[in-house]
Amino acid sequence: MRINYKKLWILLIKKDITPVNLRKDLNIATGTMTKLRKNEEVALSVLMRICEYLNCDIGDICEFEKTQDN
Repeated sequence: MRINYKKLWILLIKKDITPVNLRKDLNIATGTMTKLRKNEEVALSVLMRICEYLNCDIGDICEFEKTQDN
C-alpha cells in the first residue's frame, strides 16, 4: 500500500489556500512539504494539524492505494 495526497491538493484549491500559506500557517518544514508532494509518508501529527486547519477528516486529505506485488 502507498499513500496519496491528491485529495489534499484538491481541497486546498477549493478553499483557495496555497501550499505556501499552508506551510507557513502550520509551521510545516519544507522537507515535510516535499514528502507530501512526493506522496511519501509523513508524521500523523502533521496530518492531524492539517486536518484541524482545514476543518476536515484525514480521509479528506489522503488515501491509500494498493500497489502491485512483484
